Amino acid sequence: MRTERNLTRLERLFARLDREPERPVNLDVPRMSRHRVVLFGATLSFYLAIVVAVLTTSWLVTFDWQVMFFRPYQQWPEIHAFLDYWVVLGQRGPTAVMVMAWLGWRSWRQHTLRPLLTFGAALLLLNITVGAAKLGMGRLGPHYATTIGSNEMWQGGDIFPSGHTANAVVTWGILAYLASTPRARRWLSAASAVISLSVGLTTVYLGTHWLSDVFLGWAAGLLILLALPWVEPLITQVEAWIFSLRELWRNRRSGALPAPAPAAATPAMVPQRVSPPAPEEAPVREPVGAARAVRPPGLLAPGPHTARSERTPVTPAGSRRPPHADRVPRGTTSARPVAGG
Repeated sequence: MRTERNLTRLERLFARLDREPERPVNLDVPRMSRHRVVLFGATLSFYLAIVVAVLTTSWLVTFDWQVMFFRPYQQWPEIHAFLDYWVVLGQRGPTAVMVMAWLGWRSWRQHTLRPLLTFGAALLLLNITVGAAKLGMGRLGPHYATTIGSNEMWQGGDIFPSGHTANAVVTWGILAYLASTPRARRWLSAASAVISLSVGLTTVYLGTHWLSDVFLGWAAGLLILLALPWVEPLITQVEAWIFSLRELWRNRRSGALPAPAPAAATPAMVPQRVSPPAPEEAPVREPVGAARAVRPPGLLAPGPHTARSERTPVTPAGSRRPPHADRVPRGTTSARPVAGG
């Protein structure tokens, strides 16, 4: 009987990731379509309308003062502690670290730098555009306002547009921009919209921003997300350049350098013509039975060979035999006494 175990959601997620070991070939890169161009134009018009409404001290500035005098943080003090932490989702440092960790892991899995480079380009555009608007208009916040009913422009402030709101739109919206499936893009777009709207309203609740600051922050962040397809060709070039540098560094580290070009031949380097070796002579064979020359043994001492009995053992100090006066060498006759009766 065959039984199959039902996989949990986490196991199905890892099984799906294991099927993506290489860079996806059909990577969906958003393009600047007509629909996106229309949205970009509408958002830019809304951005300019907010700026003009604040500069002319219109009804929007009056509404800003009414919300400030309402003091939401005093009307609902029970949620103050929670919103103090929730507003961190709009701070650039913590949110950038969280999103970069996820995009870095995704870049490593898919063998592409596009997620990280796209996020870096979005943050760069955010710092340039929002920072320039903040410093250029110099609006003071509600806690530092000096004249009731004024727009507080060009007073040395830096809150218009809201940086928390714009950063929340870009940081969490980039996840929807880089989503690989339409379903994931829809869900992430809804989640990023909820986070960015709630972060913007939280700054109004805490009294750190005017409501018009939040409106302009939403528009500024959305403009950056809509303009990212114009930056895609540059991101592709930067990615190719980084990969080429990586390959060059790997080749230098492994020592696989290109072979040097052959040098020009010099007279000293020209090989000399070598004559062929002379043929070896055939060995001379001796006839069978021929008398061979007798060679003296190489281990015998030179000089006449004497019998062992005639040799006198010699040591470095001389002979080991004691002298005997009555001993006569062999080969000579000596008179011996004849025993007899």
